[in-house]
Amino acid sequence: MAGRRPQDVRAWLQTKPSLAELRDAYPADWEAVQDDLAEIVARGDLEALKAYVLAMSPKALVRRQIAAELLRELALAHAARGKPGGRVRFNLVNGWIAQRLLFERDLERKPVSLGRFRLLWPLLWQRRMLMPLVGPKGIYCFYSKPLIARLARRIGERPCLEIAAGDGTLSRFLAAEGVDVTATDDHSWSQSVTFPASVLRQDAREALRVHAPKVVIASWPPAGNPFERAVFETESVELYIVIGSRHRFASGDWTAYERQTGFILTEDAELSRLVLPPEVEPAVRVFERTATAPTA
Repeated sequence: MAGRRPQDVRAWLQTKPSLAELRDAYPADWEAVQDDLAEIVARGDLEALKAYVLAMSPKALVRRQIAAELLRELALAHAARGKPGGRVRFNLVNGWIAQRLLFERDLERKPVSLGRFRLLWPLLWQRRMLMPLVGPKGIYCFYSKPLIARLARRIGERPCLEIAAGDGTLSRFLAAEGVDVTATDDHSWSQSVTFPASVLRQDAREALRVHAPKVVIASWPPAGNPFERAVFETESVELYIVIGSRHRFASGDWTAYERQTGFILTEDAELSRLVLPPEVEPAVRVFERTATAPTA
């Protein structure tokens, strides 16, 4: 949409385009705002975030809207991390549908039927409240049955290690598909997450050293975390799969992703579409070790 008259751009922005539409229409502005916000969020300076938006020129219509939408997503991410701005709850109908669709019992997740999800999810008029409600318990997404099947095929017979596994849901689903997977976590979220015995109490560096896996997987590693760099430093690792956010400020150690030289990074669009719900703006990134590159 570059080259449009300002009044046309303003009229389009007033239709409240989604983040995906903003990204597709103005990729350069999108990248610039993403990079700026990622740097500010990494410092944890909330006042700087506000100042960044307020300091934008009134003529920078597109960047202001991109920043505003990204900050709204950031607020939801903070709510999902256990810092909601207020009390929220599902009503009886929404709660019943969500429970039957996404959970085996209580907050124990189940592999989600994609067909049932497409049928029932639109019926939840309170669906944007779901992730802020379950996030404080360490639930940042749901896994569809096709996603688990495709991940299992990608991993194959190679030993797999899940780091920052939380309640071990992803490893449990992969194990049911025949994957040789070990779930590990440092249990630092024990005040919020119930860790089953199947999730070994090991931080990522220890787990990588002890298990020397061929494949590593992580789901929603915290933004700017200190442990993902160890994956790229572990010589045994051939494949690293990260399920996380499309937004750099919301998950993952992007400094480590960009500095490592031993792996080729791709975003798997097909796998990304199989992470639920779409409102969390998921992205599945795959790092494959090159044949000749040295370890980081």
